[in-house]
Amino acid sequence: MTISQLQQKAKELRRDVVQMIAQAQSGHPGGALGVADLLTVLYYKYLRHRSDEPRWPDRDRFVLSNGHICPILYAVLADRGYLPKAELQRLRKLGSILQGHPSLSFGTPGVEHSGGSLGLGLSVSVGMALAAKLDKKEYRVYCMISDGECQEGQTWEAAMSAAHYKLDNLCVILDRNGTQIDGRTEDIMSLEPLAEKWRAFGWNLLEIDGHDYEQIISAFEQFFSNQETQRPTLILARTVIGKGVSYMEGDYHWHHGAPNPQQLAQALQELS
Repeated sequence: MTISQLQQKAKELRRDVVQMIAQAQSGHPGGALGVADLLTVLYYKYLRHRSDEPRWPDRDRFVLSNGHICPILYAVLADRGYLPKAELQRLRKLGSILQGHPSLSFGTPGVEHSGGSLGLGLSVSVGMALAAKLDKKEYRVYCMISDGECQEGQTWEAAMSAAHYKLDNLCVILDRNGTQIDGRTEDIMSLEPLAEKWRAFGWNLLEIDGHDYEQIISAFEQFFSNQETQRPTLILARTVIGKGVSYMEGDYHWHHGAPNPQQLAQALQELS
């Protein structure tokens, strides 16, 4: 897909996100909208996967550690053919396979990890990447984490382990939108200098604008070219919470919440 096609696809996925959260009247739209460009490039250009064979042994793995932003993952999975698109309107409903956090217990095709307890996803991803090395498999492991998760000790234990075991088949995408449920990350628990910390832990660090497609593509290409360095890669992507919807952009209050009918109409118009 060309960059313009990827951009259009991301806009469609954002529309799905706001519609499904409005239907559920519950969810986390801000982060989901903020990472739409990153997941679009990953799933439509780089990730090796088969929607008709979700457990294909040689597939690349994607772990969504910040599981509360799963509406964007569900939108991608539906668009890629893992599940009927109509299922999106059953988000957070009793009996639905699309719960408020992704769960292996519900058998959602394409979901690799039960997300929700922040800080766990990177540890799971380290295990997957290490298993690939031990089994001499060529699949890659991608993990998305939030900046708020970098306030947790387990994230740094996992980061240390990944460097120790030379997991150059592991690529972590850090959603650096600077916000969390209660406000700005720097007000709640300062993270800076964040890039220098990851470098100090032995990672190959790439800083990008998480909405610039040329930079996103370049970062993934560098991950591929650095797989002989024996170092894991972290893409520190600076994003805007609520990207694409004017009244949500940059507002941490939209970490969670659902648009009312008037807000939904405005969002869909802005994303048309």
